Amino acid sequence: MTVTVAIVGRPNVGKSTLFNRLVGRKIALVDDTPGVTRDRREAEGRIADLTFRVLDTAGYEDVSDGSLEDRMRQQTELAIREADVILFMIDARAGVVPLDQRFAQVLRKAGKPVHLVGNKAESSAAEAGLVEAFKLGFGEPIPLSAEHGLGLSELYSIVSAAIDKAAEAKAAAAEEAVDALDIMPEVDVDITADMLEGEGDEATLRWNPRRYLNIAIVGRPNAGKSTLVNKMVGADRVLVGPEAGITRDSILVPWEWQGRTINLVDTAGIRRRSRVTGKLEKLAVGDSLRSIQYAEVVVLLLDATIPFEKQDLALADLVEREGRAMVIALNKWDLIEDKNRTLAELREACERLLPQLRGVPLVTISGLTGRNIDRLMDAIFAIERSWNSHVSTARLNRWLAGMVEGHPPPAIAGRRLKLRYMTQAKTRPPSFIVFASRPDAVPAAYQRYLVNGLRTAFDMPGTPIRLWLRGGKNPYVNKK
Repeated sequence: MTVTVAIVGRPNVGKSTLFNRLVGRKIALVDDTPGVTRDRREAEGRIADLTFRVLDTAGYEDVSDGSLEDRMRQQTELAIREADVILFMIDARAGVVPLDQRFAQVLRKAGKPVHLVGNKAESSAAEAGLVEAFKLGFGEPIPLSAEHGLGLSELYSIVSAAIDKAAEAKAAAAEEAVDALDIMPEVDVDITADMLEGEGDEATLRWNPRRYLNIAIVGRPNAGKSTLVNKMVGADRVLVGPEAGITRDSILVPWEWQGRTINLVDTAGIRRRSRVTGKLEKLAVGDSLRSIQYAEVVVLLLDATIPFEKQDLALADLVEREGRAMVIALNKWDLIEDKNRTLAELREACERLLPQLRGVPLVTISGLTGRNIDRLMDAIFAIERSWNSHVSTARLNRWLAGMVEGHPPPAIAGRRLKLRYMTQAKTRPPSFIVFASRPDAVPAAYQRYLVNGLRTAFDMPGTPIRLWLRGGKNPYVNKK
């Protein structure tokens, strides 16, 4: 039985450190600077044999003025409403401060089980703060050191009790359902093939679940990534606002689209390296780059009013080098007046500026209004299929013979190049091996000719393609 545990408290008490400790990976950004975390982040936590859902939240600020801190507070309150158990964290070395007392009042009104945790309790300097914490009204505080892993046994007892309580509630609900069935008339139901395979879709999707898909949304700051994620999932899941660079952590948001489970990852905006100076921004950019590596499809979000800036092209090239499938989404399309002319110009610019991704899908959207999200998802599924393409060896070699006949490789130093054989080594991205007489001598232009031919012949537009050249074995080697 899964329960949700929310870690809450004022800024800079160590919530993200404990989150990383429970998750077993450093996926939340951690720094001594207060207010590093802005969005609520969720993941699967584990203590010994217990698994549970754990939420990391922004530091609580007692403001209601519409500012960034106010929106962060609202995200924390959403996490409190979702939680089954709340870990209220204070800094045991600093003791109880007025903001802790104000937050305690908010938690008492939540009506959820609250457990007080005194973090940074690894030294004797924390003893006075732990005693002072009694006045918050949540009983004896749990001494903890998130950084050193001390006090996790007490957290184990808390989570274990919550899981048992949830299991009992589920069993009671099941008994009530059985009692209700006893008073219903008996109905004979025959399960038919239509129910299992039927045209529609609820049955088909339920009986034939498809694999989840990891999608990272990347782009420059203020391109509208978080706004798009919120519109897609239909909730204010990540923090948004007019300020550039609000998102710091890469936030994974589970979502379902037409029966398919999607893991959306909202990332921090990535500026040019020369402009990234602060330590926190460097951490955020590094987190975004790791999200690209773990994604299967990357949505490169461009601001349609200022598209194809140098940083946009650098990001597209990075995605291609990482071998990820990519869709380019032109956001804020509702602000464009002459849409037909602008779209034609942008398509031409895309083909000219990104020749390594010829045919990459280009979709116009509005994250604010939700325009063309269905077209964006269609493009994502199409590029995913191309990214997983596999071509039989027989088809490849028939195609290679036609390409060589139509345009033979050039002679190098008076000697002909022979392309003998071709096979596909792997998918995700599609990767091919060509065995040649002199692989090192095949010009880069001829390799591009083959790659572009693969895209056209086997319907893989915009998909990163890897082409490796290998030397064929000499049948006369070691023979006299």
